[in-house]
Amino acid sequence: MPEAARTLVFAANWKMHLAPDEARSFAGIFLASAPPVSGRTLWFFPSAVSLEAASTAFQGRADIRTGAQDVYWEPKGAFTGATSTTLARGAGASGALVGHSERRHVFGETDAETGKKVRALLAQGLWAMLCVGETLAERDAGTTLDVCIRQLRAGLEGIAAEAWPQVMIAYEPVWAIGTGRNATPGDAATVHRGIRDELDRLGARPAGRVPVLYGGSVNQGNVASLLAEREIDGVLVGGASLDPVGWARIVATMP
Repeated sequence: MPEAARTLVFAANWKMHLAPDEARSFAGIFLASAPPVSGRTLWFFPSAVSLEAASTAFQGRADIRTGAQDVYWEPKGAFTGATSTTLARGAGASGALVGHSERRHVFGETDAETGKKVRALLAQGLWAMLCVGETLAERDAGTTLDVCIRQLRAGLEGIAAEAWPQVMIAYEPVWAIGTGRNATPGDAATVHRGIRDELDRLGARPAGRVPVLYGGSVNQGNVASLLAEREIDGVLVGGASLDPVGWARIVATMP
C-alpha cells in the first residue's frame, strides 16, 4: 500500500504562559504575519484559562486547531482543578496533549493514565497528541526505544481502527526540553523510525501515516534541518512558540 503524503504539523505548547488577553493579542499579530501554507497544520495548546480565548481568536482559519494541554478521563464530577474532554471541547478544543514530559515527571502522570486520557479524547471525537520520550539516564543506558515503545503501548492500548486518524505522536526527549540541547536530526529520525515501526505493529498503518513530531529545544536555527528528515512530520515547540513573529517564521519554514 503506498504511503500517504506527509503533512507537516507545527504545534505550539504555551505551557503556563499567556493569559486570555495576551492570547488574543498573540493571535492578532500571528494571523497578520503567517498566511496559510499548503500541506501543513498548525496547533496551539494554550493554558486552560486561555483555551476559549485562543480558540475564538483563531477561528476561521481552517489550517489552525487549538487543544488543551491536559485532560482528565472522567466526563464530569468532583475533580477539582481537572478539565474533562467535554469541557475542553466546549471551550473550542479539537484535541489535547497527553503525557507531556512535565505531566509525567512533575505531576506524576503514569503510563496507564495516559491510556485513559487518549481513550477519553478519541471517544469524544477529539485528537490526541501522545508524548513519549526518555530521560538522560535512560538515554545513557541505551533504552531510548524501549522507553518510547512502553509509553506508546500503554497510551494507545485498545485503539479502534477507525480512531487512528485522530492520533498524533510527539517524541520529546526529556533531556532536551528547555535545556537548549536537542537530538541531532539523524538521531531523532532513528527514534521516529522505531516509533513508526511500533505504530505499524499496533495497527496504525491501515489508517495512513500517523504524524510523529519532534519536540525538544526546537527553534528557528534548527527547525529546517529537523524537518528535512522524512521521518519527522513536524515539531512540538515550547518557548520558541511564545513570540508570534518568531513562531510565524518557524511555521513558514520549508524543509
